Amino acid sequence: MYVPGNNPGLIKDAHIYGADSLMFDLEDSVSLGEKDTARFLVYNALISMDYEGTETVVRVNGLNTPYGRDDFEAIVRARPDIIRLPKTERPEDVKEADMLVGEIEKKCGIELGTIKLMAAIESALGVVNAYDIAVASPRLIAIAIGAEDFVTDIKTNRSDDGFELLAARSQLLIAARAAKIYALDTVFSNVRDDEGFTKEVEFIKQLGFDGKSVIHPRQVEIVHRIFTPSPLEVQKSKRVISAAREAEQKGLGVISLDGKMIDKPIIERAQRVLDLAEAAGMYKGGEKNE
Repeated sequence: MYVPGNNPGLIKDAHIYGADSLMFDLEDSVSLGEKDTARFLVYNALISMDYEGTETVVRVNGLNTPYGRDDFEAIVRARPDIIRLPKTERPEDVKEADMLVGEIEKKCGIELGTIKLMAAIESALGVVNAYDIAVASPRLIAIAIGAEDFVTDIKTNRSDDGFELLAARSQLLIAARAAKIYALDTVFSNVRDDEGFTKEVEFIKQLGFDGKSVIHPRQVEIVHRIFTPSPLEVQKSKRVISAAREAEQKGLGVISLDGKMIDKPIIERAQRVLDLAEAAGMYKGGEKNE
């Protein structure tokens, strides 16, 4: 969930809404005259507040701006889980950030590699270079699409069905999967359109995305509901994994469940269902099949 870095009230209470991750923004949601104030507020929040285990992310200004280096110098010292790089277009953008974060970690006595990176891809060039960006640094754990800048760059507008984003979403997702990192979808800006938001979340989940950025607390529950497997899906997946383990223990090369053959892709999909269920708190890894 996005949290404007210049809003003390939201910074203080953002974790109470149940988002999996909080992204404190120093970039587009902060006016030029408030950049220093936002950096100060976010830095102090991160070093002094207890966000009760919620993942913390800071979207900094780019290193090609007057604010980027100061953002990195302050935010690395505050030790968020992740720094989000805006408007990433080339692998060199990630490598430059990686080197700078490493230098600051070393100066501060922070273990090298502690701070992870996420790259936001927001232009046609960034989409073309998505895979090279995705493998540019071992710190990079995710890539995300930024729709507003992207549709502007390709000279169109956002529509209700998001058709203009399909190619970019698909290419970014494929790049992330090839690099074995996470793929995150863009925000849905109409916070009053729950129906439209629900359709978009269902669509990007079906595409294969790992999650979706939100800009309002009311959107959090919808994302959780759609991404959380049903009890029936969990039960079925537990039976698939159990059958696969039993076959392995018996040295069987063929796995059968309810008269159907179970192959590797089905086992991997079942494990993903259980991973999502565990993240949602409805399943504990290692549970025996009931």
